[in-house]
Amino acid sequence: MAFDVFGDAATRGYLRNVAGTNDMQLVKILEHESFRANVDKALGDLAKAKVITYDHILQTHKTLFSPVYPWAGEDRTKNLPDRAVTKGGKHFFADPHEIPVSVGYALRQGNDKAFMANKPGEVMGSLAYAHPFLDGNGRTIMVVHTEMARRAGIQVDWQRTDKTAYLDALTRELDQPGKGHLDGYLKPFVSKLQEQHNAGDTLRNLPGLGPTFQPVQPTISPTQGRGDKAPVQAAPEAAQGPAKSERRSPSESDDDKPKPRHRMR
Repeated sequence: MAFDVFGDAATRGYLRNVAGTNDMQLVKILEHESFRANVDKALGDLAKAKVITYDHILQTHKTLFSPVYPWAGEDRTKNLPDRAVTKGGKHFFADPHEIPVSVGYALRQGNDKAFMANKPGEVMGSLAYAHPFLDGNGRTIMVVHTEMARRAGIQVDWQRTDKTAYLDALTRELDQPGKGHLDGYLKPFVSKLQEQHNAGDTLRNLPGLGPTFQPVQPTISPTQGRGDKAPVQAAPEAAQGPAKSERRSPSESDDDKPKPRHRMR
């Protein structure tokens, strides 16, 4: 059974979805319709926050996906604490214990309006690396990134981007963070925020976020030094995530930085 992290997919379906089904096409439809129905509320709630925090990211995921998953709003430190997402034996995302620090790093970048305005691609890469959730990561960070862009006075015309080219740039960004790979790709699509810009409509109608998108699935394996569970298939959205990399801002202390990450472990 693919990605049966709770051990009950046979009776409760993929990740305990509300329909109790393992039909992945149906699951993706349920996710997409839940996202479309709740993206405006998620954006509105974020807009009320003085500073976006990790709690806001958790709440965004809950708002978007609680109609589908009972665990929505809980990160991997809660529901998959001893497993690491890998692909081909290589680490692609933050280990569960790294998630809060990795998200904190991304939020320091994104909450800095000047940094966000100049390097929205790097911020997206940092958010993607954290990969807090079992599923729904791509859409959740897209909503958070959109609000950070609004605060920085910019907008990304995602409807003009190409999904394959974007994912290729994201992969290179995450393999070599801070080298401008994703910012270079996004540059033609980034502009000054327009007063009539409706972020909810833009995200709701992005074809790349729809239920027909089926990226390659990585696996989940035990974290280093933890347990001996066999790998299982990871969630479909996991392919949007990064490789292991070193990420640190000048303001971070040694106790508040992501631990060194090597892409080819």
